[in-house]
Amino acid sequence: MAIISLLTNIPATPYLLIIVFSAVVASIAVKLFKPNGINKPPEDPLKELDAPVSVNYFPSRKCNYACGFCFHTDTSSYVLPIDEAKRGLRLLKEAGMRKLNIAGGEPFLYPHLLSELLRYCKEELRVESTSIVSNGSKIRRKWLRENFQWLDILAVSCDSFNPETNKKIGRGDDGGNVVRLFRIAGWCREYGIKFKLNTVVNIYNWDEDMVVNIKNLAPFRWKVFQCLIVAGENDDETGKRDARTFLVTDEQWRTFCDRHKHIPCYVPEDNKSMASSYLLLDEHMCFLDKGEGMMTKSESILKVGIKEAMKQVVWDKQSFVERGGIYHWDRSDMPQQSVCSGGSSSKELEW
Repeated sequence: MAIISLLTNIPATPYLLIIVFSAVVASIAVKLFKPNGINKPPEDPLKELDAPVSVNYFPSRKCNYACGFCFHTDTSSYVLPIDEAKRGLRLLKEAGMRKLNIAGGEPFLYPHLLSELLRYCKEELRVESTSIVSNGSKIRRKWLRENFQWLDILAVSCDSFNPETNKKIGRGDDGGNVVRLFRIAGWCREYGIKFKLNTVVNIYNWDEDMVVNIKNLAPFRWKVFQCLIVAGENDDETGKRDARTFLVTDEQWRTFCDRHKHIPCYVPEDNKSMASSYLLLDEHMCFLDKGEGMMTKSESILKVGIKEAMKQVVWDKQSFVERGGIYHWDRSDMPQQSVCSGGSSSKELEW
């Protein structure tokens, strides 16, 4: 009662100041001493990488293009039964997979398989991010309209904005790659899918200036790869491809990089960055090691499990992180203007 009486005799303004000061002190104390609060040190990004955090899955090697530098050629026509593919994806998710990228071959040669795999990953496995890498020739608006809710990222490979250059590389013979590319980018914006671009720097495009087209295309991420030789795949005339004539010198690679490095979405990967930094899974669900020397592969994860299969290949986790393998790969920041947009209008996408 004495305290209450004392407080009632204190003028209002000093009393309010005491309350505010006490609240500030309490707030600071909570921030400084609260367990697991904002001052908790960030987790080491390498800590979780004993798990298959990001997996590149090739459900088929079949492709309708014949790119001269391809390092995953159509030497097999095998496609895993859907139930077995789902079983493998579940094993990967249980082992810690957060992102699944489906590549090939050309994935859109099997649109129904794609739909089923994506739906299973997002609705049943709750995979954090799903993506596809395609040459763009078989992507249809109807498919995107029916499946966009299960796809976070769509990447299209384009090595040149010159139709004749694309023909020389082997990306089809109709010269329509660029028209389709801009059309697909527009569809991705319409359906809230993150649009990504992949480019391989080779002897036919290293001196091309792509700045204006990249800004107009506005991908959220532009992966630029140095043409790569993989032993047993594209290293000589005995294989399906011989990429030796497509190689660029280090100086030519740097010239291309210097010309485009100011573009915010530009992400370069030279041969050293790529070697063993990708966790690759083939059509039999065997991990592939495409690092130095002959390509090797693990036993199937369906047979020996994830941990044992990962022990049988080299995956350079440090290189995976350093090349930007972990990034904002879900759609929680959609819709947003792309960092590469440069103020592009929708008319630039009306092809």
